[in-house]
Amino acid sequence: MSPATIAGCGALALWAFLALLSRMAAGIPPLQITAMGFAVGGVVGLAVVAATGRLGALRQRPLAWLHGVGGLFGYHALYFIALALAPAVEANLINYLWPLLIVLLAAPLRGLRLGPARLTGVGLGFAGCAILVGTGASFPPEALPGFLAALGCAVTWAVYSVTSGTKALAGVPTEAVAGFCLATALCALLAHLAFETTVMPDTRQWIAVLLLGLGPVGAAFFLWDVGMKRGDPRLLGTLAYAVPVASTLLLILAGEGALSLRVLLATLMVAGGGFVAARAR
Repeated sequence: MSPATIAGCGALALWAFLALLSRMAAGIPPLQITAMGFAVGGVVGLAVVAATGRLGALRQRPLAWLHGVGGLFGYHALYFIALALAPAVEANLINYLWPLLIVLLAAPLRGLRLGPARLTGVGLGFAGCAILVGTGASFPPEALPGFLAALGCAVTWAVYSVTSGTKALAGVPTEAVAGFCLATALCALLAHLAFETTVMPDTRQWIAVLLLGLGPVGAAFFLWDVGMKRGDPRLLGTLAYAVPVASTLLLILAGEGALSLRVLLATLMVAGGGFVAARAR
């Protein structure tokens, strides 16, 4: 793996902690926690950028801001809409089409070869994910708006990720993500004030928010930007199916679940898919 692809894997590792930290922050409305988490990530990122004398990186074309904020806020807004209008299991399963879409879009948008090994790997990953997060799923017609929002999540994140490395956006420095995070926090705050009731976090929730801002909704987006711009999106897309598996295993270690044959089977399938994709040429 190239250093950039390894950076992308770092983002995947941080996203594995999202469910556990979200569980710690339970009780805070979703848009509020999004605003708080992105604010922490954006402020810390901005401090690092300022310390390196790279604040000028935030001066970007409108296209870059539309892409960055549209991807970060658009994905999360659609995800919350999906969970509000559709059953969580089904919405989450549709949402996890994004790694598959990243792999498939890498060919037309980035000119990268797929090949049978890569397609087999991502297929195994999606099957493992379906076993883990989609057991017992059904798709009632009345939940169609929610399913469409979940599909919008997957498409938004896949397009945001793959197009980061296209000619039009590859020159946008990763430091600009700090500005995108702060703008996303502002959008989430406005949406929170319009649709939710503010909850004052307790000590445990504040710790969870800070950790979220430093990791899954902070540093992860900077690492992902590096991975998508200069790494291999085909491999990262396949390895992304390790996120729900690792997330589930972390919850089990934290006493929030039990190890089952379903979890073990999903783990083997996702690991096998990643191994096949990693060996592809």
